[in-house]
Amino acid sequence: MTAPRIPYFELPDLTLVEPGAFGAGVPPMPIAFKPFGTLVAIGVYVGAFLAIRHGRRLGVHERSLTSFMLWVGVSGFLFGHVLDTLFYFPERVLSDPLSLVRVWEGLSSFGGFAGALIGALAWKAHHRTPILGYSDVVASAFPVGWMFGRMGCSLAHDHPGRLSDAWIAVQYPDGGRFDLGLYELWLTVPIAVAFLVLRRRPRAPGFYLGLFGVSYAPSRFALDFLRSTDLVISDARHLGLTPAQWASVPLFIVGVVLLTRALGQPEAPLPPPPAPALEVEKRRSGPDVKRRGRDRRHRG
Repeated sequence: MTAPRIPYFELPDLTLVEPGAFGAGVPPMPIAFKPFGTLVAIGVYVGAFLAIRHGRRLGVHERSLTSFMLWVGVSGFLFGHVLDTLFYFPERVLSDPLSLVRVWEGLSSFGGFAGALIGALAWKAHHRTPILGYSDVVASAFPVGWMFGRMGCSLAHDHPGRLSDAWIAVQYPDGGRFDLGLYELWLTVPIAVAFLVLRRRPRAPGFYLGLFGVSYAPSRFALDFLRSTDLVISDARHLGLTPAQWASVPLFIVGVVLLTRALGQPEAPLPPPPAPALEVEKRRSGPDVKRRGRDRRHRG
């Protein structure tokens, strides 16, 4: 007879300031390093660092890429929480509408993907600039950052699965359970390594976006069949599938389309996509500006 072999491990918060330490209820709550939030922040930093580094190799305008990532990141976190609350805890919105703005109370993977898409489209509309090149540079580094996020999920145990005595189950306090955050971490590691290796050669725009959709969507679709059904926090089902499973279908289709198109194009470096920031920089450093500067020096 098998039994769960993976121990239930929790990393406690590191409290820096206790509530009321400065008197009169200030601060109202403890100020602490939380393992989940810390690992997510590390993942964002590492992902952004790798994306900028890859963009430099390809000649992508760095200031524009940084601006694009800021829009995508902020929108991703915002909608990651809003859509998580709407799709997984709709009753919470009815009883406490302000839960929609408390972004620290939960995030949804596909909500974050949808938010990132919204942010990218908003950036495109604002700057009137194509976004496929920028998006693909970000996607080339995304699995590495995602890996840190899933480390946080595995430590927080916030994706409990069905009860199980299988050896791969985790020894939760209420019995052996599948831990989907941990399993997704295991699946993300080889994807992240593969992306880092593939980045050594130039790829056509859309390659990494497509490859992520093709590699992530099937694994997420399969893992969600192991999600818990006996807990209060169990995910909602719509026609027998979780919201993430429904979202995995279009993600996979889009991934196939993008990857097929990219593989059919020459493997050439991405050209620097035009952006208003680049044009402004050119105007500021153009010959007219330099000539005016020389004229001012002569007049002085």
